[in-house]
Amino acid sequence: MKTPVPALRRILCIGGGPAGLYFALLMKRRDPALTVTVVERNRPFDTFGWGVVLSDQTLGNLREADPESAALIGEAFNHWDDIEVFFKGGRVRSGGHGFCGIGRKKLLNILQERCLALGVNLVFETDVTDDQALAAQYEADLVIASDGLNSRIRTRYADTFQPDIDTRQCRFVWLGTKKTFDAFTFAFVQTEHGWFQAHAYKFDGETSTFIVETPEEVWKAHGIDQMSQEDGVAFCEKLFAPYLDGHALISNASHLRGSAIWIRFPRVICHTWVRWQDIAGRRTPIVLMGDAAHTAHFSIGSGTKLALEDAIDLADEFSRHANADVAEVLQGYEARRSVEVLKIQNAARNSTEWFENVDRYTGMEVEQFAYSLLTRSQRISHENLRLRDAKWLEGYEAWLQTQAQPGVPVKKHPTPPMLLPLTVRGLTLKNRIVVSPMAQYSAVDGVVGDYHLVHLGARAMGGAALVMVEMTSPTPEGRITPGCPGLWNDEQQAGLKRIVDFVHGHSSAKIGLQLGHSGAKGSTQLGWEQIDEPLPSGNWPLLSASAVPYGEQNQVPRAMTRADMDAMTAAFVASTQRAAEAGFDWLELHAAHGYLLSSFITPLTNQRTDEYGGSLANRCRYPLEVFTAMRAAWPADRPFSVRISAHDWAPGGNTPDDAVEIARLFKAAGCDLIDVSSGQTTRAAKPVYGRMYQTPFADRVRNEAGILTMAVGAITEADHANSIIAAGRADLCAVARPHLADPAWTLHEAAKLQTRAIEWPRPYESGRDQLYREIARQQALNAPAP
Repeated sequence: MKTPVPALRRILCIGGGPAGLYFALLMKRRDPALTVTVVERNRPFDTFGWGVVLSDQTLGNLREADPESAALIGEAFNHWDDIEVFFKGGRVRSGGHGFCGIGRKKLLNILQERCLALGVNLVFETDVTDDQALAAQYEADLVIASDGLNSRIRTRYADTFQPDIDTRQCRFVWLGTKKTFDAFTFAFVQTEHGWFQAHAYKFDGETSTFIVETPEEVWKAHGIDQMSQEDGVAFCEKLFAPYLDGHALISNASHLRGSAIWIRFPRVICHTWVRWQDIAGRRTPIVLMGDAAHTAHFSIGSGTKLALEDAIDLADEFSRHANADVAEVLQGYEARRSVEVLKIQNAARNSTEWFENVDRYTGMEVEQFAYSLLTRSQRISHENLRLRDAKWLEGYEAWLQTQAQPGVPVKKHPTPPMLLPLTVRGLTLKNRIVVSPMAQYSAVDGVVGDYHLVHLGARAMGGAALVMVEMTSPTPEGRITPGCPGLWNDEQQAGLKRIVDFVHGHSSAKIGLQLGHSGAKGSTQLGWEQIDEPLPSGNWPLLSASAVPYGEQNQVPRAMTRADMDAMTAAFVASTQRAAEAGFDWLELHAAHGYLLSSFITPLTNQRTDEYGGSLANRCRYPLEVFTAMRAAWPADRPFSVRISAHDWAPGGNTPDDAVEIARLFKAAGCDLIDVSSGQTTRAAKPVYGRMYQTPFADRVRNEAGILTMAVGAITEADHANSIIAAGRADLCAVARPHLADPAWTLHEAAKLQTRAIEWPRPYESGRDQLYREIARQQALNAPAP
């Protein structure tokens, strides 16, 4: 049954791309009484571009929205399941990915014909320079601005839409070829100036899209910016000849000259999508749709998907709220749809950055390189790959296990990536899961007690390879709160040694200590009171790189003198020696989150004019002095890591580029691993949160600085950890809140993984561990635990 749309009689769509055409036909289909007009600047049935890609899921959405056009689109689609990756002479092919390719022209032709069949008024060869005049001409009650990437309407009303346009780093050219690829193909070619990559897929029986992409600097180094269009295409044809089997590359952009066919992708985000405008005496909504409102990089093939699903969503919104005011309908549409689009754009951003930085991953073997490519957006996870192609993934897991455990035979079911061992210096961790250091605010005069024994002991028995004690101060004034632990006297050392001995005696886990000084963030209330707020009374004096308070309500710290630095370094060294005597397996220096050493590293709090301020190297000078002194006091066979804030999330602060340089400096000083966190260096920080949101920083540091990393931040599932480890984004995963809720989180997640293997991945050393092994085995079999 068709649902009428009250108070909406005439719709004008400016732009005849997928968004405008599809919205027009859906609205006309839902209410034939509507007058719907689409105005397009090009000629009828004329378009530029080659093929577009849609997923099986999007095809399902089309079938539900309009079965008639979906059937025609389905008949024209070329479907494939496989992705094939060519890299450094190697080849990886995996299946189950479910893509469909169709010529852009063919897709538009189908939508145009469907519009005509439903009675939509199509107006071609009309270049709209004044949307208001056109809306008045057609007496429109609703204007859809579907005028594409370079939307004039978005530009005209920029004050309302507030577009954020980020032009990305790579140049790419959209070509075609008569070579028909039977898989979505990625080919990577190295030249003397850098890497080029091709994205190729078949979209009809005899033609494939062939996109060539490379960083701007590589493009210019080859002189392509000075080439004619023909010479540029010939360059690509020669470069990718091994994958073209003698076929030519073709351009259909004859309207462009020279290197103008090579463009940089503009990522478009708009603050709002709806503007209300007085037109011919009526208050008329102008709504952005498709590329006019947002873009998603072609590497995840979602531009057309987003356009079509925008149209579906808004048409459905009108149907669901037939009696609602148009303003309410549009408000609901924008609120819901903008969130869905942002999810895709976040994934697209990750994918874009992966292709912009291919060189970052070229040290990998083709097996891991392909896995990293497949999971680059963080939308596709380890277990999602298993659903797509279990045989291929199990083969990759087996390969990964041989890299982690050379000479150890791979059993029928390979060890999941998060359960692979890792050896750092003289220490071997049984798996890749770390209980992140989490402040408990339960120490008395810096001394840990029974609470900490239970807290840390339970988590050590819960399956994690490494349990980290919360940030512990080398001085009384270095504590964050009165409830934070310290390590400056014998009683504190004895309390910590008690826990270390328990962990070593009752589990196969290792235990580490994080040493740090609170700096300007010290002398604050307990975490369950008013976090980061000064104590009501009894505040102690603070030190920092400069006299910059953490916030207006926090006390102003004293800028450290040379004598202060010497004394503080000595205190850190003394605590390091005590940690070694207590038997800790791992030591970490906290140089993140705005604490003392972090205050030197970030320019937001370091305002010094001496040799410890200014350049990044100078700002890192004192933290490196402390680290070097501690490393010399720490046993050579035990690992030593450093936690850094990889991004200050605030204007003028450190960025991930800086994080790579910071990591290189600590690596040169003898650091074994960088614990990659971010933010908390200023109250002005505005982090972009999300699932595994800090993992890309760990990825960059690991693969650019060439040092082991620990990923942390919103890692909540074994699937997350498996994906991170398998892709080479980090070597360890620090898991915090899930371990608070479930001390045996690692064990329980491992039990789920053992549904495939049953066998626990390593022998255990105590009867308690054997009991947990049996529990895990029974859980895997869905049988009652003993």
